[in-house]
Amino acid sequence: MTSAVALPPSPAMPARTPLASRAAAAIPKILFWIYVLAFFVYLFAPLVVMSAAAFNTSRFPTVTPWLGTTTDWFAQMVDDAAMWRALWTSAIVALGVVAIAVPVGTAAALVLTSLHARAKSVLYALMVSPLLTPGVVIGIATLVLWRQIGVGGGLLLIVLAQASFISAYVMLMVAARLQRFDRTLEEAALGLGASKLMVFRRVLLPFLKPALLAAALLATLQSIENYNTTLFVRGFETPLTVYIATKVRTGLTPAVNALALVMIAITIAGALAWEIARRLEARRSAASSS
Repeated sequence: MTSAVALPPSPAMPARTPLASRAAAAIPKILFWIYVLAFFVYLFAPLVVMSAAAFNTSRFPTVTPWLGTTTDWFAQMVDDAAMWRALWTSAIVALGVVAIAVPVGTAAALVLTSLHARAKSVLYALMVSPLLTPGVVIGIATLVLWRQIGVGGGLLLIVLAQASFISAYVMLMVAARLQRFDRTLEEAALGLGASKLMVFRRVLLPFLKPALLAAALLATLQSIENYNTTLFVRGFETPLTVYIATKVRTGLTPAVNALALVMIAITIAGALAWEIARRLEARRSAASSS
């Protein structure tokens, strides 16, 4: 008989103190907030520096060295007729893009959500492909195509070129909204004798209204900030992005920073107004339902 060898007892693991446990639990939260802070600094630091440069007396858009505080660049912004013409051109183009992209994108989303899975995948890939195509390629392709039928560069070609890929953004936003639409509402309205046009106007369109407004806003912003596509189809027109790029080569002044600061302020004010209106509407809906 062989006798069993007794093993020495394993040393007991030291118990964690409450302080060490709290510290270990707090580390993920600390890392999370450090990441959030770094993300927002990375996101907004360029905007803050650009806005601050609008108040520096330096002739160049910079904050170092700080030569003094002034508001003269806002006065120069008001007096810069070429800048305002460029902004007006961009606004006209944006209106045209919204007028084309929103109906086309909405129709594409309606078709996409009514198809079966296999056909939906193929059509979805085709509709999203303009977003994956470089803007330079879209601009050159649009210019070559429309020149064959006698349409040269200008406002019309800028609108057509931009709408060709901005419609895909609208389609994605409207399709996402349609995923939450209850199709039984359509069936009930049709069963009560409503026409398909009336169902679209009275049932579907009110449901899509938030997505359509958001898509129109996104289309406007995408149009105003677009440069790569616009550069090839602009002809003799000068939208704001092309004007700013030209000023970078010839001598950029902080008047452009002043305009950017005004546009940022308008955007923030619009976002706040939209959120306030949304909350008031939600309160009214809750009050009426109760």
